[in-house]
Amino acid sequence: QVQLVESGGGLVQPGGSLRLSCAASGFYFRDYIMRWYRQAPGKEHEFVATIGSAGDMTNYADSVKGRFTISRDNSKNTVYLQMTSLKPDDTAVYYCKAHSMIKKNYWGQGTQVTVSS
Repeated sequence: QVQLVESGGGLVQPGGSLRLSCAASGFYFRDYIMRWYRQAPGKEHEFVATIGSAGDMTNYADSVKGRFTISRDNSKNTVYLQMTSLKPDDTAVYYCKAHSMIKKNYWGQGTQVTVSS
């Protein structure tokens, strides 16, 4: 059974930090590019960050560049999103996605991040 389970969300003050995790199971994690997306209330799904299957290439949305860092540990089948200097505009449900051009893609269930004083 394929699973992507996000964790680490919560309530944080502006300027604070959070580290999201996404644990994968049920598929060959190392074959997949991993991505983070987010969706704020009333807004469309937004790409946040991506990392290559070997962890060698990363890319970020302009809105998070310099504040967020994506990483992965293939030995633990886990991808991370370190978020710093958080802003109220970062408030959203954050989803991880296992992305492949040739295999089925998978989504997690999401974790809520709320940035508020």
